[in-house]
Amino acid sequence: MDYGTVSTQTFVLLGIGAALFFVAPVVIAIIWKKKKKEPFTTILIGAATFMVFVIVEKIIQSFFIMDSTPIGAFINARPLLWAFTVGFFPGIFEETGRLVAFKTLLKRRTQRETAVSYGIGHGGLAEVSIIMTYTMISYIAYGVLINTGMFNEIIEQARELAPNQLSQIEGIGTQLTEFSFITLLIMIFERVFAVFFHIGASIIVFYACKDKKFWLYPLAVVIHGLIDTMGGIALAKIVEIPDLAFEGMFAAAALATFLGAYFLLYRKDKAKMLPEEAIKQTAL
Repeated sequence: MDYGTVSTQTFVLLGIGAALFFVAPVVIAIIWKKKKKEPFTTILIGAATFMVFVIVEKIIQSFFIMDSTPIGAFINARPLLWAFTVGFFPGIFEETGRLVAFKTLLKRRTQRETAVSYGIGHGGLAEVSIIMTYTMISYIAYGVLINTGMFNEIIEQARELAPNQLSQIEGIGTQLTEFSFITLLIMIFERVFAVFFHIGASIIVFYACKDKKFWLYPLAVVIHGLIDTMGGIALAKIVEIPDLAFEGMFAAAALATFLGAYFLLYRKDKAKMLPEEAIKQTAL
């Protein structure tokens, strides 16, 4: 397949995207830390917990969606079941990661700002600064391969060695040759609302632990799972959803999660820590 040539403009946009995705969450994290006198370790714990649980999630999920396994073949033959599988795996593992972090490493940090700090680390530092920056750099590398004619060799190797990943790799080639300023804006728009969602979900699970309202944890799992299932339905083309309409639906769901968590849980929590607790946490 001829993917054409990746333009200089595309490489510039990818470079801008990589820089922006890396720098913006770091700046936000620093500003939040200084303004709220929050321990930066809370933000780092949020990022580290996300990375650990996502790695475990991907390893386990692969057994459920690979065609080479009986259960994978069964799920892949049923698009709706596949959409629920790829949707609820992140919901279960990421929300469980939050629960574990708040129950262990962060159990002594009970001020409400802890929830936001964790969300900035989870959705900002990890998912944007690390994963999205890596994605942009990977796209630049793929663009070089396309322009040097080596991308088709990768396609042929994938066809023989990793047929399950073939459509994904081919999709990257198509994305790059069609990449534009609007594409970058949509990616930024999506990540902004994703961070809002992750902060909202972090608030929900934080209060599941702090206020011993355990039902909030499965609520976070269900909300997360349904939002990601919506993405799975779009990817599987079970329902044809225009890209802009899908982004609008995702933004609405993410913002609703954040606002619900903020007004129903975070804003109502006016209790402050004892002075000695505040000094201890700031020092950590």
